[in-house]
Amino acid sequence: MKMLWKLTKEATRYKGLYVLAILSTLCLTGINLAAPKVLSTMTGIVSAEMENAALTTIMQLAVILLILYLFRIVFRFLSNYLAHKAAWYLVGDLRSRMYHKLQSLDLGFFHDKQTGDLMSRIVNDTRDFELLYAHMIPDIITNLVTFGGVLAILLSINWKLALITCCPIPLILFSGVIFSKKVRPFFKASQKCMGELNAQLQDNLSGLHEIQSFGQESYENQRIKEKNFEQVRAMLRALRASALFHPCVEFLSSAGTILVVFFGGYLAYQNQLSVEDIVAFVLYLSLFYAPVSGLATLLENLQQSLAGAERVTLILDTPSAIVNAEDATDIGKVEGAITFENVNFHYSNEIPVLKNLSFSCKPGMMIALVGPTGVGKTTITQLISRFYDPITGRILIDGKDIKKVTLESLRQNISPVLQDTFLFNGTIAENIGYAQPDASLEEIQAAAKAANIHEDILHMPQQYETPVGERGLRLSGGQKQRVAIARAILRKSPIIILDEATASVDVETERQIQHAIQNLAGKRTIVAIAHRLSTIRDADLILVIHEGEIVEQGTHGELIAQEGIYYRMQQIQSME
Repeated sequence: MKMLWKLTKEATRYKGLYVLAILSTLCLTGINLAAPKVLSTMTGIVSAEMENAALTTIMQLAVILLILYLFRIVFRFLSNYLAHKAAWYLVGDLRSRMYHKLQSLDLGFFHDKQTGDLMSRIVNDTRDFELLYAHMIPDIITNLVTFGGVLAILLSINWKLALITCCPIPLILFSGVIFSKKVRPFFKASQKCMGELNAQLQDNLSGLHEIQSFGQESYENQRIKEKNFEQVRAMLRALRASALFHPCVEFLSSAGTILVVFFGGYLAYQNQLSVEDIVAFVLYLSLFYAPVSGLATLLENLQQSLAGAERVTLILDTPSAIVNAEDATDIGKVEGAITFENVNFHYSNEIPVLKNLSFSCKPGMMIALVGPTGVGKTTITQLISRFYDPITGRILIDGKDIKKVTLESLRQNISPVLQDTFLFNGTIAENIGYAQPDASLEEIQAAAKAANIHEDILHMPQQYETPVGERGLRLSGGQKQRVAIARAILRKSPIIILDEATASVDVETERQIQHAIQNLAGKRTIVAIAHRLSTIRDADLILVIHEGEIVEQGTHGELIAQEGIYYRMQQIQSME
């Protein structure tokens, strides 16, 4: 009930459409209740002696019946369309809210999540809300009003026969409760399997090159087949329970009809029930049991909707670990000074990543982070952008604790260039201009020149309108890196983070990227992570990180003179 109440509050934004749909549903139900009464009246007149006046009455009743059926078309259309309109708008809202929520969650949330499963929750699970609000709610209202109205009419015709008609209902309701408890876990398992299947498909399509390169097509075909039929089996378990429940409800409804026919015939035999009343009872009987028979489908749809709703609300109710403080202020345009004060950090596994880390750099400095893989270099850059918060200690930019400034204003001052460069499936101009959507072509070209990618672009078939393909597959690794640097330059952020910007490029491309970095030196604060020490030779401060601690720091020349870890790294790379 808590879940249903929460979902109902979501739908109140479209209460106008729902009110009109419900009114149309009530009118439709009223017509359905009135039509059998007109038919039974006509039957009573026909069964009596026919006179001219009776013929006139029959013609009048026929016209009334025609009008009722015409209005039924109108109200059925309004009921169906308005309910669907409100429901699909709600689905659209929920999808937007879920995407917005996912964007606001901290990176830690995504560590154990699969992209395909999250996509399934946004697209597939939200679609089940349409079942709930476009079909189930109107059906529930129609069924309740129809059941109550027909019961009142049957009681007015013959209360004894009406009570006999109600005999199967407690059994149907009891079986419905049992069915709901049994079938919901099956639908939930089916939707979980669907999410896993989507995740596997997304993973495989992204890694298609590797699959073909290593000849693993048969293996991956088998994995997808297993995931696919795991979802099929889960759905079939739910449908098997439904297939058993539906005929049980139909049997109990039919048993009620048999009781009515038998006892109705007996009462007619005893002259306690007229032919007209018997016809009315039979006509209303189908209306009476229709809501009860429809309980099976209603419960099945409800369980499917609630199973999807649980997966949706799990996302919407997830709190973000990184949020604005209540007294957070806009940091404005910063100079670029960065300070770490006794920063300690670990991920959810509580294994220390950074230990009592302290350093500072002035605006316009280039600070480099070097050391083996997995010692916390990338974590330091993510803490600067506040994708994570330190366990203890403080991070300051221009002397302001970044926990006390708004996330939007903080990240507006930072532009990242990551090792795994991500480009959107658009043109080169669109990808460079992504940092500043209102930038002119001249500004985009100026950023490209500063990043040493302009000449490469001019040699491409469509120049700045050249499509880059999904994730930039049509560009080389070096071109992608320089497009990313141009994107960062265009944003004009005071702080630029370079995470292994030259990790997987050739010597010539590395030289071009180095020139691009040198163009920024002194103008922006640069935090660079590099395994190739040649990239950061000119850095103002080099920090050597080992097991989460700063073990050496200084300029390139100072660290070489120390003949420590940095010196040994330089010696190894010079021999390559």
